[in-house]
Amino acid sequence: MTASAELAGQVALVTGAAKNIGRAIALELAAAGAKVAINTRASRAAADAVAEEIRTAGGCAAVYIADIADATAVQRMCAAVAAELGTVNMLVLNASVRREIPFTDMTFDEWRQVMAISLDGSFHCVKAVLPGMIAAGGGNIITLAGDTALTGAVGKVHSSSAKSGLAGMTRALARELGPRGIRVNCVSPGHFDTTRPAYRAARPAAHGNIPLGRLGAAAEIAATVRFLCGAGGGFITGQIIHVNGGQWMF
Repeated sequence: MTASAELAGQVALVTGAAKNIGRAIALELAAAGAKVAINTRASRAAADAVAEEIRTAGGCAAVYIADIADATAVQRMCAAVAAELGTVNMLVLNASVRREIPFTDMTFDEWRQVMAISLDGSFHCVKAVLPGMIAAGGGNIITLAGDTALTGAVGKVHSSSAKSGLAGMTRALARELGPRGIRVNCVSPGHFDTTRPAYRAARPAAHGNIPLGRLGAAAEIAATVRFLCGAGGGFITGQIIHVNGGQWMF
């Protein structure tokens, strides 16, 4: 992790940041100088390891355990972040539930589990940090969707629907909050090389459909988030940035 001062003095809250893409985003923002609040619902040991990696590199990080589907837990978490690290300037909504279930087998509870994290959780987090961003005169909100929000996918009716909702939420918030100096964008990953078994299983088949001939790396999503939060992304809001190696060209 090479430190820079691009985001020095700013505070980033990254949900679902203990592993994979969330972990990479936390490391990248810390490398740019941000103080990072690492959220996880249950992966305490993994989150602690991310925080320790950031501190070892000279950065500032703290771990916050909270289920973002719980509005009260989110309010407590964000109050703690503000007290310990400062006002949240960057909110990265990465937490999600990824389970492939055919719609014919899907229960309403399984549907709601996905919606509760992706949509309800995003609502709770934005509501909690928004007063601080407004008082500070600006901020950045980044949602993480996925190309299946537009293409659809077998076994992913719940997650495709939730991610489509996030895309709509991103655009609506961008219009509403732009006059307050708050930019809202969505990063949409394609196929990525992570530790998740479903992603590993997709590796051979995915390569043939990707013009660049490989899966993406989590660091490439993280770099996109960093750009959007930095000065270079200062005139970008309400956009869905597809990072997919050209697999889908929207």
